[in-house]
Amino acid sequence: MDVGLMVTAFGDVDLADVAVRAESQGYDAVWVGELWGASGVVQATEMACRTEAIEIGTAILNVYSRSPAVLAMTAASLEDASDGRFTLGLGTSTAAAVEDLHGMAFDRPVRRAHETIELLREFTAGTGEPVDYDGELLAAAAFPSIESAVPIYHAGLGPANRRVVGRLCDGWIPHNIPFSRLDDAFEEVATAARERDRDPDDITIAPYVPAAVSADPTEARDTLRRHVAYYVGSGEGYRRAVATEFPDEADRIAEMWRDGEKSAAVSAVTDEMLADLGVAGTPAEARDRLRTLVAETGIDHPIVVVPEPASNAVAETTIDALAPARL
Repeated sequence: MDVGLMVTAFGDVDLADVAVRAESQGYDAVWVGELWGASGVVQATEMACRTEAIEIGTAILNVYSRSPAVLAMTAASLEDASDGRFTLGLGTSTAAAVEDLHGMAFDRPVRRAHETIELLREFTAGTGEPVDYDGELLAAAAFPSIESAVPIYHAGLGPANRRVVGRLCDGWIPHNIPFSRLDDAFEEVATAARERDRDPDDITIAPYVPAAVSADPTEARDTLRRHVAYYVGSGEGYRRAVATEFPDEADRIAEMWRDGEKSAAVSAVTDEMLADLGVAGTPAEARDRLRTLVAETGIDHPIVVVPEPASNAVAETTIDALAPARL
Protein backbone atom coordinates (compact mmCIF):
# COMPACT_ATOMS: atom_id res chain seq x y z
CA MET A 1 0.00 0.00 0.00
CA ASP A 2 1.20 3.51 -0.88
CA VAL A 3 1.37 5.37 2.46
CA GLY A 4 2.83 8.76 3.35
CA LEU A 5 3.77 10.13 6.75
CA MET A 6 3.32 13.65 8.05
CA VAL A 7 6.62 14.28 9.80
CA THR A 8 6.19 15.84 13.22
CA ALA A 9 8.52 16.21 16.16
CA PHE A 10 8.31 13.99 19.21
CA GLY A 11 10.76 13.64 22.08
CA ASP A 12 14.31 14.56 21.11
CA VAL A 13 13.92 13.17 17.59
CA ASP A 14 14.79 15.58 14.78
CA LEU A 15 12.30 15.86 11.91
CA ALA A 16 14.90 14.79 9.37
CA ASP A 17 15.65 11.75 11.54
CA VAL A 18 11.96 10.85 11.37
CA ALA A 19 12.12 11.13 7.57
CA VAL A 20 15.15 8.82 7.44
CA ARG A 21 13.31 6.37 9.68
CA ALA A 22 10.18 6.56 7.50
CA GLU A 23 12.23 5.76 4.42
CA SER A 24 13.77 2.72 6.13
CA GLN A 25 10.26 1.49 7.07
CA GLY A 26 8.95 1.66 3.54
CA TYR A 27 6.83 4.83 3.63
CA ASP A 28 6.43 6.17 0.10
CA ALA A 29 6.53 9.83 1.07
CA VAL A 30 7.13 12.19 3.94
CA TRP A 31 5.22 15.43 4.23
CA VAL A 32 6.02 18.49 6.32
CA GLY A 33 3.67 21.24 7.45
CA GLU A 34 4.30 24.85 8.29
CA LEU A 35 2.53 27.14 10.71
CA TRP A 36 4.83 28.72 13.27
CA GLY A 37 8.21 27.93 14.78
CA ALA A 38 10.15 26.49 11.83
CA SER A 39 10.28 26.85 8.05
CA GLY A 40 8.71 23.92 6.23
CA VAL A 41 10.89 24.71 3.21
CA VAL A 42 14.12 24.44 5.20
CA GLN A 43 12.91 21.23 6.85
CA ALA A 44 11.95 19.71 3.49
CA THR A 45 15.38 20.62 2.13
CA GLU A 46 17.14 18.86 5.00
CA MET A 47 14.97 15.79 4.47
CA ALA A 48 15.81 15.81 0.75
CA CYS A 49 19.52 15.92 1.53
CA ARG A 50 19.39 13.11 4.09
CA THR A 51 17.18 10.63 2.21
CA GLU A 52 17.66 8.81 -1.07
CA ALA A 53 14.40 7.66 -2.64
CA ILE A 54 11.39 8.65 -0.54
CA GLU A 55 9.09 11.34 -1.97
CA ILE A 56 8.98 14.66 -0.09
CA GLY A 57 6.08 17.10 0.03
CA THR A 58 4.77 20.16 1.81
CA ALA A 59 1.38 19.77 3.45
CA ILE A 60 0.92 22.61 3.43
CA LEU A 61 2.45 25.96 2.54
CA ASN A 62 -0.14 28.72 2.56
CA VAL A 63 -0.82 30.87 -0.51
CA TYR A 64 -0.53 34.18 1.35
CA SER A 65 2.86 34.39 3.07
CA ARG A 66 4.91 33.62 -0.08
CA SER A 67 4.31 35.20 -3.47
CA PRO A 68 3.69 32.92 -6.47
CA ALA A 69 7.17 33.81 -7.73
CA VAL A 70 8.78 32.72 -4.45
CA LEU A 71 6.71 29.53 -4.47
CA ALA A 72 7.84 28.82 -8.06
CA MET A 73 11.50 29.29 -7.13
CA THR A 74 11.01 27.17 -4.03
CA ALA A 75 9.43 24.36 -6.05
CA ALA A 76 12.21 24.40 -8.63
CA SER A 77 14.93 24.49 -5.98
CA LEU A 78 13.43 21.63 -3.97
CA GLU A 79 12.92 19.62 -7.14
CA ASP A 80 16.63 19.97 -7.77
CA ALA A 81 17.66 19.27 -4.15
CA SER A 82 15.54 16.12 -4.05
CA ASP A 83 16.43 14.84 -7.53
CA GLY A 84 12.82 15.12 -8.64
CA ARG A 85 11.17 13.76 -5.49
CA PHE A 86 9.32 16.92 -4.41
CA THR A 87 5.59 17.73 -4.40
CA LEU A 88 4.35 21.24 -3.62
CA GLY A 89 1.31 21.06 -1.37
CA LEU A 90 -0.56 24.34 -0.95
CA GLY A 91 -3.62 25.60 0.91
CA THR A 92 -5.34 28.73 2.10
CA SER A 93 -4.65 28.05 5.80
CA THR A 94 -7.01 29.89 8.18
CA ALA A 95 -8.00 33.46 8.91
CA ALA A 96 -6.31 33.27 12.32
CA ALA A 97 -2.96 32.21 10.82
CA VAL A 98 -3.03 34.62 7.90
CA GLU A 99 -4.32 37.66 9.78
CA ASP A 100 -2.92 37.21 13.29
CA LEU A 101 0.45 35.68 12.41
CA HIS A 102 1.27 37.13 8.99
CA GLY A 103 -0.66 40.40 9.34
CA MET A 104 -2.37 39.98 5.99
CA ALA A 105 -6.02 40.22 5.05
CA PHE A 106 -7.66 36.80 4.60
CA ASP A 107 -9.25 38.19 1.47
CA ARG A 108 -11.06 35.92 -1.03
CA PRO A 109 -9.12 32.78 -0.10
CA VAL A 110 -10.48 30.58 -2.89
CA ARG A 111 -9.67 33.19 -5.54
CA ARG A 112 -6.23 33.65 -3.98
CA ALA A 113 -5.59 29.92 -4.22
CA HIS A 114 -6.83 29.76 -7.81
CA GLU A 115 -4.69 32.64 -9.04
CA THR A 116 -1.61 31.52 -7.10
CA ILE A 117 -1.73 28.04 -8.61
CA GLU A 118 -2.60 29.34 -12.07
CA LEU A 119 0.32 31.76 -11.95
CA LEU A 120 2.60 29.03 -10.59
CA ARG A 121 1.77 26.93 -13.64
CA GLU A 122 2.83 29.78 -15.90
CA PHE A 123 5.97 30.58 -13.89
CA THR A 124 7.14 26.94 -14.08
CA ALA A 125 6.15 26.19 -17.68
CA GLY A 126 9.76 26.30 -18.86
CA THR A 127 8.99 28.03 -22.14
CA GLY A 128 11.42 30.85 -21.53
CA GLU A 129 8.77 33.30 -22.68
CA PRO A 130 7.87 36.28 -20.48
CA VAL A 131 4.99 35.57 -18.14
CA ASP A 132 2.15 38.06 -18.40
CA TYR A 133 -0.63 37.52 -15.91
CA ASP A 134 -3.37 39.92 -14.90
CA GLY A 135 -5.73 38.40 -12.37
CA GLU A 136 -8.24 39.89 -9.98
CA LEU A 137 -5.78 39.68 -7.08
CA LEU A 138 -2.37 38.89 -8.59
CA ALA A 139 -0.34 40.12 -11.53
CA ALA A 140 3.05 39.47 -13.11
CA ALA A 141 4.89 40.66 -16.20
CA ALA A 142 8.19 40.54 -18.08
CA PHE A 143 10.01 37.74 -16.25
CA PRO A 144 10.54 34.51 -18.21
CA SER A 145 9.22 31.21 -16.92
CA ILE A 146 11.52 28.66 -15.31
CA GLU A 147 11.34 24.92 -15.86
CA SER A 148 9.96 22.76 -13.07
CA ALA A 149 7.85 19.63 -13.30
CA VAL A 150 6.88 19.66 -9.62
CA PRO A 151 3.37 18.28 -8.98
CA ILE A 152 1.04 20.75 -7.26
CA TYR A 153 -1.46 19.51 -4.68
CA HIS A 154 -4.09 21.66 -2.98
CA ALA A 155 -5.81 21.19 0.36
CA GLY A 156 -9.20 22.33 -0.92
CA LEU A 157 -11.79 21.80 1.79
CA GLY A 158 -15.04 23.47 0.73
CA PRO A 159 -16.77 22.98 -2.64
CA ALA A 160 -15.30 26.10 -4.27
CA ASN A 161 -11.78 25.18 -3.21
CA ARG A 162 -12.30 21.62 -4.45
CA ARG A 163 -13.12 23.07 -7.86
CA VAL A 164 -9.68 24.72 -7.85
CA VAL A 165 -8.19 21.25 -7.44
CA GLY A 166 -10.16 19.94 -10.40
CA ARG A 167 -9.22 22.82 -12.67
CA LEU A 168 -5.54 23.16 -11.90
CA CYS A 169 -3.97 20.57 -9.60
CA ASP A 170 -2.28 17.19 -9.70
CA GLY A 171 -3.54 16.14 -6.29
CA TRP A 172 -6.01 16.84 -3.49
CA ILE A 173 -5.18 16.89 0.24
CA PRO A 174 -8.52 16.82 2.09
CA HIS A 175 -8.62 17.14 5.87
CA ASN A 176 -11.50 16.41 8.22
CA ILE A 177 -13.91 15.43 5.48
CA PRO A 178 -15.45 12.21 6.86
CA PHE A 179 -14.14 9.27 4.90
CA SER A 180 -17.69 8.08 4.25
CA ARG A 181 -18.23 11.37 2.39
CA LEU A 182 -14.92 11.47 0.56
CA ASP A 183 -16.13 10.00 -2.74
CA ASP A 184 -19.07 12.39 -2.83
CA ALA A 185 -16.79 15.33 -2.07
CA PHE A 186 -14.43 14.30 -4.87
CA GLU A 187 -17.27 14.61 -7.38
CA GLU A 188 -16.88 18.39 -7.09
CA VAL A 189 -13.22 17.94 -8.05
CA ALA A 190 -14.09 15.55 -10.88
CA THR A 191 -16.76 17.80 -12.37
CA ALA A 192 -14.42 20.79 -12.44
CA ALA A 193 -11.70 18.63 -14.02
CA ARG A 194 -13.99 17.43 -16.80
CA GLU A 195 -15.03 21.01 -17.53
CA ARG A 196 -11.34 21.72 -18.26
CA ASP A 197 -10.98 18.53 -20.34
CA ARG A 198 -8.89 16.94 -17.60
CA ASP A 199 -9.16 13.31 -16.50
CA PRO A 200 -10.23 13.12 -12.82
CA ASP A 201 -8.38 9.81 -12.54
CA ASP A 202 -5.13 11.73 -12.99
CA ILE A 203 -5.75 13.66 -9.73
CA THR A 204 -4.25 11.94 -6.70
CA ILE A 205 -6.47 11.80 -3.60
CA ALA A 206 -4.10 12.16 -0.65
CA PRO A 207 -6.05 12.84 2.55
CA TYR A 208 -4.66 13.42 5.99
CA VAL A 209 -5.43 10.32 8.06
CA PRO A 210 -5.16 11.27 11.75
CA ALA A 211 -3.88 8.14 13.46
CA ALA A 212 -3.16 7.12 17.03
CA VAL A 213 -1.96 3.61 17.87
CA SER A 214 -1.28 2.13 21.29
CA ALA A 215 -1.38 -1.20 23.05
CA ASP A 216 -4.04 0.55 25.15
CA PRO A 217 -6.91 1.26 22.71
CA THR A 218 -8.49 3.74 25.11
CA GLU A 219 -5.34 5.86 25.08
CA ALA A 220 -5.30 5.78 21.29
CA ARG A 221 -8.95 6.79 20.95
CA ASP A 222 -8.67 9.53 23.56
CA THR A 223 -5.71 10.98 21.65
CA LEU A 224 -7.75 11.08 18.46
CA ARG A 225 -10.76 12.53 20.31
CA ARG A 226 -8.67 15.52 21.41
CA HIS A 227 -7.48 16.02 17.84
CA VAL A 228 -11.01 15.99 16.39
CA ALA A 229 -12.39 18.31 19.09
CA TYR A 230 -9.58 20.81 18.54
CA TYR A 231 -10.21 21.08 14.80
CA VAL A 232 -14.00 21.16 15.03
CA GLY A 233 -13.79 23.83 17.75
CA SER A 234 -11.03 25.93 16.23
CA GLY A 235 -11.88 26.24 12.55
CA GLU A 236 -15.24 26.93 10.93
CA GLY A 237 -14.21 25.22 7.72
CA TYR A 238 -13.31 22.08 9.64
CA ARG A 239 -16.59 22.19 11.55
CA ARG A 240 -18.51 22.41 8.29
CA ALA A 241 -16.56 19.51 6.84
CA VAL A 242 -17.25 17.25 9.82
CA ALA A 243 -20.88 18.39 9.83
CA THR A 244 -21.46 16.87 6.40
CA GLU A 245 -21.86 13.57 8.24
CA PHE A 246 -22.20 14.62 11.89
CA PRO A 247 -24.10 17.95 11.94
CA ASP A 248 -25.48 17.84 15.47
CA GLU A 249 -22.31 16.49 17.00
CA ALA A 250 -20.12 19.04 15.21
CA ASP A 251 -22.28 21.95 16.35
CA ARG A 252 -22.30 20.72 19.93
CA ILE A 253 -18.52 20.16 20.03
CA ALA A 254 -17.78 23.54 18.47
CA GLU A 255 -20.04 25.36 20.91
CA MET A 256 -18.51 23.69 23.94
CA TRP A 257 -14.96 24.27 22.71
CA ARG A 258 -15.57 27.96 22.03
CA ASP A 259 -17.21 28.34 25.44
CA GLY A 260 -14.05 27.04 27.09
CA GLU A 261 -15.56 23.64 27.93
CA LYS A 262 -12.78 21.78 26.18
CA SER A 263 -12.90 18.58 28.23
CA ALA A 264 -16.61 18.28 27.54
CA ALA A 265 -16.00 18.91 23.84
CA VAL A 266 -13.45 16.10 23.73
CA SER A 267 -15.86 13.74 25.50
CA ALA A 268 -18.56 14.62 22.97
CA VAL A 269 -16.53 13.14 20.08
CA THR A 270 -18.28 9.82 19.49
CA ASP A 271 -16.75 6.49 18.50
CA GLU A 272 -18.62 6.77 15.19
CA MET A 273 -16.88 10.08 14.52
CA LEU A 274 -13.49 8.57 15.33
CA ALA A 275 -14.04 5.72 12.89
CA ASP A 276 -15.03 8.14 10.11
CA LEU A 277 -12.36 10.76 10.71
CA GLY A 278 -9.23 8.80 11.51
CA VAL A 279 -7.60 5.60 12.70
CA ALA A 280 -7.26 4.68 16.37
CA GLY A 281 -6.76 1.52 18.40
CA THR A 282 -4.26 -1.26 18.88
CA PRO A 283 -1.72 -1.93 16.12
CA ALA A 284 -3.86 -4.70 14.65
CA GLU A 285 -7.06 -2.63 14.84
CA ALA A 286 -5.38 0.41 13.29
CA ARG A 287 -3.85 -1.54 10.42
CA ASP A 288 -7.18 -3.18 9.67
CA ARG A 289 -8.97 0.17 9.69
CA LEU A 290 -6.42 1.80 7.38
CA ARG A 291 -6.63 -1.10 4.93
CA THR A 292 -10.43 -0.84 4.96
CA LEU A 293 -10.38 2.93 4.37
CA VAL A 294 -8.20 2.59 1.30
CA ALA A 295 -10.14 -0.39 -0.04
CA GLU A 296 -13.57 1.21 0.35
CA THR A 297 -12.85 4.77 -0.83
CA GLY A 298 -11.04 6.52 -3.65
CA ILE A 299 -7.97 7.20 -1.51
CA ASP A 300 -4.76 6.89 -3.54
CA HIS A 301 -2.22 8.04 -0.98
CA PRO A 302 -3.18 8.18 2.72
CA ILE A 303 -1.00 10.58 4.70
CA VAL A 304 -0.68 9.28 8.26
CA VAL A 305 -0.81 12.21 10.69
CA VAL A 306 0.05 11.62 14.35
CA PRO A 307 -2.18 14.01 16.33
CA GLU A 308 -0.42 16.81 18.19
CA PRO A 309 -1.58 15.65 21.67
CA ALA A 310 -0.05 12.19 21.19
CA SER A 311 2.52 11.05 23.70
CA ASN A 312 5.99 10.15 22.45
CA ALA A 313 5.14 6.48 22.95
CA VAL A 314 1.95 6.76 20.89
CA ALA A 315 3.82 8.64 18.15
CA GLU A 316 6.50 5.96 17.89
CA THR A 317 3.99 3.12 18.01
CA THR A 318 1.84 4.75 15.31
CA ILE A 319 4.75 5.27 12.92
CA ASP A 320 5.92 1.69 13.39
CA ALA A 321 2.47 0.05 13.30
CA LEU A 322 1.29 1.76 10.11
CA ALA A 323 4.52 1.40 8.15
CA PRO A 324 3.73 -0.07 4.70
CA ALA A 325 5.85 -3.14 5.39
CA ARG A 326 3.36 -4.08 8.15
CA LEU A 327 0.26 -3.50 6.04
